[in-house]
Amino acid sequence: MKPLTSHDLPTAMPTERLINELQSSGVRLADPKSGATSRRGGAGPSDHAPITIDGMTVMVPIHNAPAFDSPYTIDRPDASGASRVRRDGVELGTVSFPPRPRFYELSTADGIPYSKIATLHGRDVLATTVLQTCIRYESRTKSCRFCAIGQSLAAGRTIARKTPAQLAEVARAAVELDGVKHMVLTTGTPPGADRGAAVLADSAAAIKAAVDLPIQGQCEPPDDDAWFARMKAAGIDALGMHLEAVTEEVRRQVMPGKAQVPLARYMAAFRAAVPVFGRNQVSTYILAGLGDRTEDILGVCEQLVEIGVYPFVVPFVPIAGTPLESHPSPSPDVMHGLLARLAQMLGKADLRATDIKAGCGRCGACSALATYERGARR
Repeated sequence: MKPLTSHDLPTAMPTERLINELQSSGVRLADPKSGATSRRGGAGPSDHAPITIDGMTVMVPIHNAPAFDSPYTIDRPDASGASRVRRDGVELGTVSFPPRPRFYELSTADGIPYSKIATLHGRDVLATTVLQTCIRYESRTKSCRFCAIGQSLAAGRTIARKTPAQLAEVARAAVELDGVKHMVLTTGTPPGADRGAAVLADSAAAIKAAVDLPIQGQCEPPDDDAWFARMKAAGIDALGMHLEAVTEEVRRQVMPGKAQVPLARYMAAFRAAVPVFGRNQVSTYILAGLGDRTEDILGVCEQLVEIGVYPFVVPFVPIAGTPLESHPSPSPDVMHGLLARLAQMLGKADLRATDIKAGCGRCGACSALATYERGARR
């Protein structure tokens, strides 16, 4: 199979630009049963399928409105597993789909499929939402307008709460059967001042007792900074506290409940967490395209980088069935300008996705940022 490289593409579209195009525009599959293991609904990015381009596995929308009208198509795989990616019928090169994880074929002793407990993201990261419920989701006046955490639960594709024992069992199988290299534990926000830190710590401790696997925990900043040391002691190697939007005005518009935890608290939490987990082991997820200007995003990224926090910037992708399902993704040109400048900033600060022990930044599948980082280092 000949992989898609920047040499296969028109001069105006190197690999990182193609990734931006596909993540902003989505792609149509000539054969929906082509082998793509896609994901619908749930917490975090969704309505995607993993596609490998030039050795980089990225998540590309296939189930939302932009994808349905996308100029990009992927042909049915040939006998070698290669698929041609085209724009308006013009072939750009070849891509491939990662194989369906073998651990998906297993179930717990009480009959729960492993795929309802944790899923494979990108190429080698296991991800799970420990609590598939959130105090904010049940009220549309408080919920994040881009979030679909309840959709997969309502559709029966997951369970409401994954126990530490279940997570440990699935994590061990994913490592042994599919070579998983790291794991993401995220959660809907429960009641209480710890904002999910306690359930993440309990889960991580059980997983680490079963298998040696780097873990990123993701939650809102707990009220008490002492939770950072507790999470670290429980086996969480890296921490994600996700801003999503970087200005108070946009946060109030698109995540009215979460915006009650102000930016100032996030910044204070980042400063407290970095000494515990280390530089580059604390990160945040920023969605470009929700309304923040590029300069606003880069300005906050400068503050984060100075603290030692890795800002993982991804294009907003609308999820079907959410209030923002018709909100446009940022243009590929916007993402190119933003990510190119951010990669330079990260390089100067010696922060690298490849040095993150676990989590979204290390996976890199939801953004072309890692590809820009590679280019900035050449």
